[in-house]
Amino acid sequence: MVASADRRESFGVDSSLFHHRKSKTGANKQGKDANKGKQSSDVAVYTISVVGGYENQGYKRDDLQSGDGGLAKPPLGSMADGDGDDDQSKGKFKMSPKEKWRILKNVSTISLAFMVQFTAFQGTANLQSSINAREGLGTVSLSAIYAALVLSCIFVPTFLIKRLTVKWTLCLSMLCYIPYIGAQFYPRFYTLVPAGVLVGLGAAPMWAAKATYLTQTGAVYAKLTDQQVDGIVVRFFGFFFLAWQTAELWGNLISSLVLSSGAHGGGIGDNSTMLSEEELRLCGSNFCVMGNHAIDNLERPPDSEIFEISTIYLTCIVLATIIIALFLDPLSRYGEKQRRADSQELSGIQLLSATAYQLKKPYQQLLIPITIWIGMEQAFIGADFTQAYVSCALGIPSVGYVMICFGVVNAICSLLFGTIMKYIGRLPLMVLGFVVHSILIWILIVWRPHPNNPKLFFTISGLWGVGDAVWQTQMSGIYGTLFRRNKEAAFSNYRLWESAGFVVAYAYSTHLCARKKLYVMGVVLFVGFVGYIIVEIRHSVKARRLKRLADDPKSEPLPDETVNETDDEKDDIDDEIIVTHL
Repeated sequence: MVASADRRESFGVDSSLFHHRKSKTGANKQGKDANKGKQSSDVAVYTISVVGGYENQGYKRDDLQSGDGGLAKPPLGSMADGDGDDDQSKGKFKMSPKEKWRILKNVSTISLAFMVQFTAFQGTANLQSSINAREGLGTVSLSAIYAALVLSCIFVPTFLIKRLTVKWTLCLSMLCYIPYIGAQFYPRFYTLVPAGVLVGLGAAPMWAAKATYLTQTGAVYAKLTDQQVDGIVVRFFGFFFLAWQTAELWGNLISSLVLSSGAHGGGIGDNSTMLSEEELRLCGSNFCVMGNHAIDNLERPPDSEIFEISTIYLTCIVLATIIIALFLDPLSRYGEKQRRADSQELSGIQLLSATAYQLKKPYQQLLIPITIWIGMEQAFIGADFTQAYVSCALGIPSVGYVMICFGVVNAICSLLFGTIMKYIGRLPLMVLGFVVHSILIWILIVWRPHPNNPKLFFTISGLWGVGDAVWQTQMSGIYGTLFRRNKEAAFSNYRLWESAGFVVAYAYSTHLCARKKLYVMGVVLFVGFVGYIIVEIRHSVKARRLKRLADDPKSEPLPDETVNETDDEKDDIDDEIIVTHL
């Protein structure tokens, strides 16, 4: 689930980087043309001015915000209106309001491509612990993906995007998934593990490029439609993740239909009826990877069925790349070249320094355990639950069907939680996630899976999707809210610790029995949630102090308010988009 690696979003690209500001010239124009106010919007022309770039200032010290050699807002004169040939040199692009439909087409294109891409990857990843169970080959290859992803997040995205542009970075990164799917034809440690490393290296720039594209086009769309930039960017990401989440459904449906129609199995539970009660006792929390090879349900399906599934998935990867190459407009249409020219490229060492400096912040330290938990819970549902519970008791052909339930519920809840969060706040949703997963961990410890009760498998899978939707929708928002000045460094930490959770879960997967894994996960969840509660309390207290200071500007800030992690008023130094109505 590099996804999550990705879900999540956005590898530090900040939807709040874009600040609304109408140019004085534009205002004057509007005043002079007031008597022409009924002019059709389809005839109107907009000048879009893009200044800034895909860069990170996170490694700058917080106390260097302006002056003293620190960060300073670019002068407004550099963004003054211009005419004629000078427009493009100043980062201005004229376009009609009808351009908004083209932007929506591009958002739909990139969403469709990722859905097709992860139809293949998610379907393959969910089967790894079952079809490549010998010596833990499947989980080792998944661990290699996320270990490589940790390094890739830090060193690769900016470097690759600067040289290939966003569109072609997407194409190249998607092709990196082909060797991993192809290795299913000949699964060995020396084929699957290197292919997994390649997936990890390609995943980070792919997700960063996607986030950059949606953020930039969202900002332009907001200016064309005269709406809040933050709201449009969040809406674009919400639509993207709704489409992306359905990949879980399609990928698992393909694998289940192929495996169920073959000689290896039929409907749910049909191929598990021959298991004795003694064998079924070895499933669930009693399952140990190294000691359960004799269970018939864990027998690898025929190679012909694996090859058929892999061929379909390979076709999906190629199709996704073609969709991006042929139907996605280059981001240069919306100012990418100017952004790249204005930006200062960061080396991997600089981003590593920013990531390390971010760890000094108390909020970041307190959020590390819950971020690790997010990686661990995704790894558990995708590898341990599918192997120890579903494959062991119901058979490998049932894995896809059960995971479809997880994907569908996850997608619906992600959309729902993102909507209701503004009405009930973040804390009630986080409590919901904690309660749901705590109860599920306890159930999985005491429950003995049996093929006579297939509905329980779907119920647990769906409820796990509810909890996962909470973490995915809320944690990205927490990072974006608390670390608004150092977003790239903050999201680099998010990816780092989430990927660490994946790596740890996959690393001990073959050495610990399911019961011990659940104990470890319970401890991490509890510690992580306590850390989150502390963050919420401190953030609430700080917000009240800031409100008090705003109400009484003459009052002096308390000593511990000299460094304010959530205050980004001084950070209006990033991309500005100016629209002049002509």
